[in-house]
Amino acid sequence: MQTPRPPAVAGSFYPADAAALANLVEACFCDPLRGPGGLPARQRSGARRLRALVVPHAGLVYSGAIAAWAYRRVAEEPPFPTVLFLGVDHHGRGGFALSRRPWMTPLGPTEVDEDLVDRLDRPPLEIDESAHEREHSIEVQLPFLEYVEPKPRMVALQVAMAALPDLRAVGVRVAQAIRGQDVLLVASTDFSHYVAPEVAAAEDRFALDAILRGDPARLYEVVERRRISMCGVAPTTVLLAALAGEPTASRLLKYGHSGEVAPMAQVVGYGALTVESSGPDRPSLK
Repeated sequence: MQTPRPPAVAGSFYPADAAALANLVEACFCDPLRGPGGLPARQRSGARRLRALVVPHAGLVYSGAIAAWAYRRVAEEPPFPTVLFLGVDHHGRGGFALSRRPWMTPLGPTEVDEDLVDRLDRPPLEIDESAHEREHSIEVQLPFLEYVEPKPRMVALQVAMAALPDLRAVGVRVAQAIRGQDVLLVASTDFSHYVAPEVAAAEDRFALDAILRGDPARLYEVVERRRISMCGVAPTTVLLAALAGEPTASRLLKYGHSGEVAPMAQVVGYGALTVESSGPDRPSLK
């Protein structure tokens, strides 16, 4: 068995103590102003409609209440056996890096779906554990996943910025790898960075509208043309490309920014979105 990847941002992006982390995750769900206002219900439906999430990845104090909206939706469906996280390359490692290791947080390890890793591990995707060592965009999702899913398995895929055709090709590879599998896709992204709140809200609307249309080219092009500082445009483009051709409908659950937590002149924007099947309900796969 592979040695688990140790947490890189415990003690900074979220508490390093397990009890404190669990309490913070619950506080994010229960936040009456920015969060859903209550813990996830324990009653789950029997059908599968949820296909994907788009969620933020800042420190949980700032973005956790927004992310909680998306994970509450996860808790409404039968447990997902596997979650494929599409993360950001904040440190400029480049490429499309997979991890084969379990990932550790103070709440314990999240096991890896090795079969899905094997299906994904073809050029230009490759196993590169070093690319994940310092990256936080996937790691900060795990406390929420561990809270709402009893025995989750994961695959981490870090997506570097690349030309649109290259990102589309990665999306096709993802679509091929998960075909016929009960896999939740999660793209990790924040939106505008360090701009006035009114600028963030106005500019982020363009990116959000493209996601809601399910249009990877539109998202990529509008972010580039308007110079929106959306750090996760690459993984979100891959997510939309992977679902292209499926009958889906996207929904914005919550939008907010860091200035709602503490007064600041320049903020970071956060959005929680779902992508759901718009066809007949699918039974969850066992």
